[in-house]
Amino acid sequence: MSAERPGLRAVILQHEDPTPPGYVTEWLEEHGARAEVFRIDLEDRELDPAEYDLIVSLGSEFAAYDDSRDFVRREAWLMERAVEADVPILGLCFGGQMLARVLGGEVHRGAESEIGWMPVRTRDPDLVPVGPWFQWHFDVITPPAGVEVVAETDLGAQAFVAGRSLGLQFHPEVTPEIMDEWVRAYRHELDADGVDPDALLEETHRLAEESKRTSWQLFERFWDRIARLGPRVAP
Repeated sequence: MSAERPGLRAVILQHEDPTPPGYVTEWLEEHGARAEVFRIDLEDRELDPAEYDLIVSLGSEFAAYDDSRDFVRREAWLMERAVEADVPILGLCFGGQMLARVLGGEVHRGAESEIGWMPVRTRDPDLVPVGPWFQWHFDVITPPAGVEVVAETDLGAQAFVAGRSLGLQFHPEVTPEIMDEWVRAYRHELDADGVDPDALLEETHRLAEESKRTSWQLFERFWDRIARLGPRVAP
């Protein structure tokens, strides 16, 4: 696509109540995109990815390899069709893991979790700044051959580019409000990992302004350089 057109369509795949699009919604609105949130965990209907200009897949408490979950199988099928149709995908945590899976990579349970605000080692700081980025995951991505890994930690890949798509292991969409809800809904995971929820919330609110600015940089570089969706539509 050489130029963005009014009414550019995006679909956001949401997998659970506590994990909404956060900053992604505001970012897409700034571009004049028509964004549809699709609860793929609840709605058993078929989407045609070719009807969209962008697919954003959010996080999930479930694993991208857990085919005992109906929505996981449905999303794998949807992403496979999107890749075939050259529809850009922005995968966030679970979404990044699913993108790696459908491209032939591997996703598996890691030896340890990553939870908290952490920097990444980046090979492309214009696209993926050092951070810190918010992490909350237990699985590790082994990207497929042929993709460009642009960021990592000691545990594994954190960001990779595949054609017009970008897979991430972290959460650039997270807002302080989302974090409040995650701590409420998933406190058992924090307790099991020995993470202080109060300290996590305090750090999230302290970093809110900086993390939003960094997230916007990533979103915009993805839009322009990776997905190639064209210039911003004038209001």
